Parts: sequence; C-alpha cells; structure tokens
Amino acid sequence: MRNFSEIFTNAKQASLDVARLSTEEKNSILRILSQKLRENTHRILEANKKDIDRFIATSSNKEMVDRLLLTEERIEGIAEEIQNVVRLHDFVGDVLLEKKMDSGILIKKVRVPLGVIAMIYESRPNVTIDAGVLAFKSGNAIILKGGKEAEFSNQILTKIFREVLAEYGVENAVQLIENATREDTAQLLQAKGKIDLLIPRGGKGLIQFVSENARVPVIETGASVVHTFIDETADFEMAKNIILNEKTRRVSVCNALDTVLIHSQIADTFLAYIIPELEKANVAIYTVSDVKEQTPEAIDAFFSTEYLRSAITLHVVEDITEALDHIAKYSLGHSESIVTENQENADRFLQEVDAACVYHNASTAFSDGAQFGLGAEIGISTQKLHARGPFALEALTSTKWVVSGNGTIR
Repeated sequence: MRNFSEIFTNAKQASLDVARLSTEEKNSILRILSQKLRENTHRILEANKKDIDRFIATSSNKEMVDRLLLTEERIEGIAEEIQNVVRLHDFVGDVLLEKKMDSGILIKKVRVPLGVIAMIYESRPNVTIDAGVLAFKSGNAIILKGGKEAEFSNQILTKIFREVLAEYGVENAVQLIENATREDTAQLLQAKGKIDLLIPRGGKGLIQFVSENARVPVIETGASVVHTFIDETADFEMAKNIILNEKTRRVSVCNALDTVLIHSQIADTFLAYIIPELEKANVAIYTVSDVKEQTPEAIDAFFSTEYLRSAITLHVVEDITEALDHIAKYSLGHSESIVTENQENADRFLQEVDAACVYHNASTAFSDGAQFGLGAEIGISTQKLHARGPFALEALTSTKWVVSGNGTIR
C-alpha cells in the first residue's frame, strides 16, 4: 500500500498557497489552462483513444464509451467552460454579515476556502478538469482519483493542468492518484484531518460505498432514478418533446429520464402516441408486467432501476397522488418533472416532491451547473446539508467569523 503522507502534505501546503492568490491571479492561470487544452487537443485525443481502445476490447457497452469519449468538440467545450468559470464571481472573501455589538466588538462573517478536497469519480475524463478548475477558483487544493477506464485521459489532462500551475509555484493544487487501487481509495476515505471534503461522483454503488465507509465529510452526488409525470391535462406534443429530450439527449448522464408516470385517464391515448416515438428513437421500453417474479422485492428492484442507457419504464398511475407516492418511494432525490396545464397540480408537485431539482413543463436535462449559471459543476448533490442540486464555487467554500476589538474584553 502506498504512503499518501506526501500527497496529503503537498495538498495542505498548496491549499494555503492557492488561498493567498488574488482573483485576478487565479483567473489568469485558468485562462492559460483553457488555451493550453486547445493547443494540446491532439495529445489529449491520443491518450483518450488508448482508453477507448482498451475499453472496447473487453466491453460492448456503448453508453460507457460515450462517457469516456473525448472529441475536438468536447475538448473545446471543456476549454470554454473554463472561460465561463473565469467570468464567475469569486466568492472567497465575501463578507456575508457585518455588525457592531454592544460589547464593542466588530463581527464579520467571511467566506473562505474549504482547504483540501478529494474527488473519487468514474468514467468521464472531463470531470478531471471541471473539478480541478472549480476547486482552484474557490481557493482549494484537490486530490483526484478517477476510474481506471479513463486512466490515460486523466493523466494527460492533469499533466497539462499541473504544467500551468507549476509556472506559479502551485502545481500541487491539483494531484492525481495514478493507477489507484482499492487500498488507495480506503486511504482517502480514512484521511480524517487530512481531507476537508470528499466528493464521490459516479454510480449508486460507488456513492453508497463511500458514504458508508468514509471518516471524512462527504457530499453525495450523481445517482438518480429520474421520473416525469404526465398529468391528465398535459399537452401531448410538449410531453413528447420533454420525454425525448430527457431520455435521448445523452443517455449516460445522471439527469436522464428513467421512468414515465402516466395519469390513468389519458393512459391509452398517450401510450399510443408516445410508444412509436420512443421506438423510433431506439429506446427499449419496459413495464412492470416485464418483471418475471411479481414479488414486492422484484417490483421494488424494477422501479429502482437507473438505466444510464437507451431504456425507459412506462407506468400508469391512478392520479397525481399515486404519482407523488411512487416518486416518494423510488426517487433518489435528484431531478423530477411534471407535465401539466393544471397549475394547482403543478404547484402541488413542486411543493411535495423531495428532490434537489423539480420541474414543471421542462426537461430534467437542465439539471446541470452550466445551465443553472454556475459554470462547470463539481456535481449534483442529492443530500440536504451544505449543498443540494448542481453545485460549484460557492459550495466549495465555508465561512469563518472575524472579530475585531480595541483591547475589548468580556
């Protein structure tokens, strides 16, 4: 098992060094990084091809290939997202509250970096840059542990990032654990006092493992079972467009649709309308009747499926109350939507559904930090403490109380 003491020491020192940088200095570094990624597109694509070739040699999972794939267009998108982060407000140093007390002390509540962040993630190499950029802009250092399926891509992206940081003496603000093992992961989970925040981003299994075994603070992200309820007053054309966008825009992302709930009063006509559209889009369709063993456990497992592929569940419910009950039971608190022209039902849905993002007559594909104006996101939190929903710069900070006096005593 590798000794991580040097990694933790370097990260701690880097977090102090980055915290001293001005907003202008951080933005200047990020602008250079954006340009360097564009200049090194060929190197990045070569490394990514190694990952893709190695993966398809052992698997035919097309959705996973899409998660791994980098193209010139996607690299340009990553570079542009960095520019978006540059344009965002730097929350570090914001004074949230200031007041003079009767005792004579002046109290300020000030936003500060968290310190050292660790990120454990799967598949998507763009997360290497997204997470590193957001951690850096918010004054933190970050330790990255990506999945072995994106090993070559993560290595080249981190190398380019560290080359830019090295010019300013803060290369250890971004560190990648290469060729990581299970024992390496365990060290991150147990690094109490070394890591200030741990963020898992990936499938349900990864997030559950981290949350159950970590001794450091965790923000859970990613896993989802996304529902859209088609109410009895729904506009069919609108519903079709929303469903297809949620399901087919990119099937391997966590805001992709899994289950369509349909009001019983329109079920026959809507199913006859939507099924051909889904079939035309090559979406596999499942209903509860497809469950082989009709036991409560098997049915629960069926409705708890996060597909992450071109597949969908269609299920008829009696009314909005049954839809809400179904979502309450099977939702993982990520993104849920209702399509309806009934404002009362819409208001009830938006109020009662317990999820990070709730939608009325809109696609869950908008559950994304960039779409919410946050720049590139670190993830989508499904918990309720500290951060919820798409989160980025602000959620990567904490606060401290700054108190001034003039020899003031109590």
